[in-house]
Amino acid sequence: AIGAALGLAGGVMQGVTRNPLADPGILGVNMGASLAVVTAVAFFGLTSPTGYIWVAIVGAALSALFVHTVGTLGRGGATPLKLALAGAATSAAFASLVSAVILPRNDIAGSFKLWQIGGVGGASFERIGQVAPFLVVGFAVCLLSARALNSLALGDELAAGLGERVAVARAVAALGAVLLCGAATAVAGPIGFVGLVVPHTCRLLVGVDHRWLLPLSTVLGAVLLTAADVVGRIVARPSEIDVGIVTALIGAPFFIYIVRRQKVRAL
Repeated sequence: AIGAALGLAGGVMQGVTRNPLADPGILGVNMGASLAVVTAVAFFGLTSPTGYIWVAIVGAALSALFVHTVGTLGRGGATPLKLALAGAATSAAFASLVSAVILPRNDIAGSFKLWQIGGVGGASFERIGQVAPFLVVGFAVCLLSARALNSLALGDELAAGLGERVAVARAVAALGAVLLCGAATAVAGPIGFVGLVVPHTCRLLVGVDHRWLLPLSTVLGAVLLTAADVVGRIVARPSEIDVGIVTALIGAPFFIYIVRRQKVRAL
C-alpha cells in the first residue's frame, strides 16, 4: 500500500510540476511530514494514530509549498534543477532537525528511528486500517486527475485554451499527492526515491499518457517497495536493513543518471 502510494504520488508530482526530478523524497515532502510528526510527539504529546496522519499531511503540504516558493525565486522561475536543489536542501535540513528533536529524548529515540530512515517492518492490518481512508481519497483524486495532467503537459496556455482550469487542476492533483505522501509517511516514515524511479520506468513501458502512466506507477510502486523490503530482510539476515536504505541505494544512482542524461527542462 505504501509503495503504491509513493509511486503514484511521484507520477502526479512530476506531472504537476512538469519536472522529471520531482519525487516526494527529493522535494522534501516526506521529510517535512516526518518532522511535523516528531515535533508534535516530542513537544505537544501527540499520541493519537489519526492525529499522526493529519499532522503528517499538514507537514507534507507546508513543506511542498515552502520548496515550491524557494524554487520560484530568482531568474527563470521554478526550473526543474532549482526545484530539485531547493528540495534536496530542505530535505537535508529537515532530516537534521528530526535528529535534533529525537536524540536528546531517550524516551522516544529508540522507537522513532522510523522517522529518520523509513521502513515497513511494523506493518499491520490495524495500521493500514487507520490510514486507509486517507489513502483511498488520495488514490481517487490522483487517478481522476490523469486527463487534466495530460492537458497540463501541453503547457499552461494550451491547456487553458482546451478549457482546462489550470490552477484548479494543478491544485487538486497536488492535493491528492500530498494526501498520499502524508498518509504514507505517517505509518512508514520518509521512504525516498520510489516516486522518482517508478514513473520514469513506467514511461518507458507505456509512454507519457497519464491515464496509463498513473495506474501502472501505482502497481510498480507496490512491487518495487515490496521487493526492496524482501531484499533488505534477506541480505543482512538475521538482522534487517530498513527499506528506506534499500530504496536510497537504488534511487540515488538513478537520480544522478537522470540529471546527467540530458539537459532536460520539463517533461
